[in-house]
Amino acid sequence: MAGGASCAARLRRLDERAEIMMIERGPYVSFANCGLPYYVGGVIEKESSLLVASEELFRERFRIGVRTRCEVTGIDREAKEVVVKDLRTGEETREGYDALVLSPGASPIKPPLPGIDLPGIFTVRTIPDSREIKAWMEAKGARRAVVVGGGFIGLEMAENFAHRGMEVTVVEMLDQVMPPLDREIAAIVEDHMRANGVKLSLGDGVAGFESRDGGLAVLTASGARHEADIVILAIGVRPDSALARGAGLHLNQRGGIRVDAQMRTSDPSIWAVGDAVEVTDFVLGKPTQIPLAGPANRQGRIAADAICGRASKFRGVQGTAVCGVFRMAVAATGASEKALVAAGVEGWEKVYLHPSSHARYYPGAKPIALKVIFRKEDGRILGAQAAGLDGAEKRIDVISAFLQMGGTVYDLEEAELCYAPQYGGAKDPVNFAGMIAADVLRGDMPLVHWDEPMAPETFLLDVRDPDEFEEGHAPDAVNIPLAQLRDRLGEIPAGKDVRAYCAVGLRGYIATRILVQHGIPARNVSGGFLTKKK
Repeated sequence: MAGGASCAARLRRLDERAEIMMIERGPYVSFANCGLPYYVGGVIEKESSLLVASEELFRERFRIGVRTRCEVTGIDREAKEVVVKDLRTGEETREGYDALVLSPGASPIKPPLPGIDLPGIFTVRTIPDSREIKAWMEAKGARRAVVVGGGFIGLEMAENFAHRGMEVTVVEMLDQVMPPLDREIAAIVEDHMRANGVKLSLGDGVAGFESRDGGLAVLTASGARHEADIVILAIGVRPDSALARGAGLHLNQRGGIRVDAQMRTSDPSIWAVGDAVEVTDFVLGKPTQIPLAGPANRQGRIAADAICGRASKFRGVQGTAVCGVFRMAVAATGASEKALVAAGVEGWEKVYLHPSSHARYYPGAKPIALKVIFRKEDGRILGAQAAGLDGAEKRIDVISAFLQMGGTVYDLEEAELCYAPQYGGAKDPVNFAGMIAADVLRGDMPLVHWDEPMAPETFLLDVRDPDEFEEGHAPDAVNIPLAQLRDRLGEIPAGKDVRAYCAVGLRGYIATRILVQHGIPARNVSGGFLTKKK
């Protein structure tokens, strides 16, 4: 997989004399499994396009030995040998090693539910998997698909089934799609999926499967039935660490292979990389497992460096990822709010904003929903999430780089980024996020959030225009348009908890500044009414 192939190629570049052998259980040494949903959906037309590197390339360009359709069934650590079984002939041989790198990846989870092995129920991990899915769809004339699981693969499969004109239902045990995201950002994705015809069954786990009238039925814990011609299991993955366990290497409770910063296992001659390893969360400083291709590739390079005596170390993972759903990009980096709460981390703050992807006067500008979490003490960035039809992932990439370098919201405030009207603004959304957060830390913008309970003495002030107010507003809110606020200060009751809000936060901020400077304590509701609606 990604980490193993990267390691092998890096090893050759570092050591021309080393004898290198790659052993792969499947038929391909390096393929783009992230592209499998798009091959099923027909966006990627040729299966060959998924092949990142062939056996011939490794043999001819790198002089690396390759054995596909061969499985390593055991490791003799004392003899420094692996037992290799040829899956075509059943023949077993032994290969010696000075350094062994494990890159087994992770396997899709298939819980022991009734009917889980019925024909027409698939997982998506390999090219043969996608080939079988396409063949089943064509043979059955499939028109209805149920995707079990609302994570990355689940949403990508749902989108690609929809592209094929199919009726699609996503069944998710949790109350939201994209579990790594915070609820209010996930809600944006859910609304977008529904708008594109995908049915969502949230907060209702799968109880079993039945074969019925030539098709399938997905049964849920609530008693619901979802009829389907094809079912995709996208519940999650678990480390494929049976080989490491059999060799007595140290694993965590979830089966992740424990490694040091140089990707070395508990055996000094064995390294491990990719989805099967336990790594350190860069923000929380705690062990974690995050199956992403980018970290796997970097880990492979670091293992190769370590084998060759270099001092390279893996910094840890911050979970930077993006998922495309019907042209909407939803992206994240670092810790989510719920992860910080679960870890017991205190002393952080968050801001919401809804800037345009580029200058509003240039055609095609789209809103981006952006959430940034930072430490109150010094403004250090802890995490960010974004969703939008244009440029959301670009902003998360920028914030991710600052986060990895220990950057703060003050750095975002001052970041010098590209500007032309079709690409961004003189104040980029990243700058806006930094400015808002920095204003909070400097005390210029007292902040409050919709999820903070309101006491009886709360005075909720809506400073939008009357027509906006009439279209929808928070319960018990009083409308005083921003342009009239200075002339109507007498209508603000004394001694109240004044919370001002607008559509996205800007006018609420201006209102707060007006009120505070007139001796009226007030706070701005972050993200405005648009955030509340999520």
